[in-house]
Amino acid sequence: MSESLHTHAPHEEAIHEAAEPATHKPTLGQWVAIFTALLATLGAVVGYQGTHLMNEVLLAKNEAVLEKAKATDQWNYYQAISTKEHLMQLAVDLTPAKQAAPYQKKILKYKAQKKSVQAEAQHLEQLSSAANGRSERLNRPHNDMAIAMIFLQIAISLASITALTGRIWLFGMAILSALSGVGLWVMALSLA
Repeated sequence: MSESLHTHAPHEEAIHEAAEPATHKPTLGQWVAIFTALLATLGAVVGYQGTHLMNEVLLAKNEAVLEKAKATDQWNYYQAISTKEHLMQLAVDLTPAKQAAPYQKKILKYKAQKKSVQAEAQHLEQLSSAANGRSERLNRPHNDMAIAMIFLQIAISLASITALTGRIWLFGMAILSALSGVGLWVMALSLA
């Protein structure tokens, strides 16, 4: 009777089980967890890019406002020169012809100044319009990224409810919402 009963200690069984490859199928909860983690990561990327894009929108808008203010200053200067020119013209009209020469020189000087100031004011207005256009062009993809983020957050919420209820159709809705968010994000990237 040399037959002996062969038994393993509990820790040896645990080591043996851990060394064997897993043969079980992933559960819905595991799929939801992976899906949610991926969406959270993607949401962080979309959020960062949206914030960065919004900063560019604000910088362009700020540049437009500054250039417009400079243009307004130039137009105010233009009006001041124009007023001086009119005063000199009034002086020419009221003084005898022999004494009008200095006033006429100033009128010519003011006319030349007005041309220069007007050109500068128009140039600044063009810069303002260009910066404003750049701001508006960048704002569209920013809005798309914000909507994409909403769809990703809805997908995360639906996935969480799926984990609680076990309803697969909710997981399908979460996937559709996530795909909508990713689609909007890709579209926004192509516009930016």
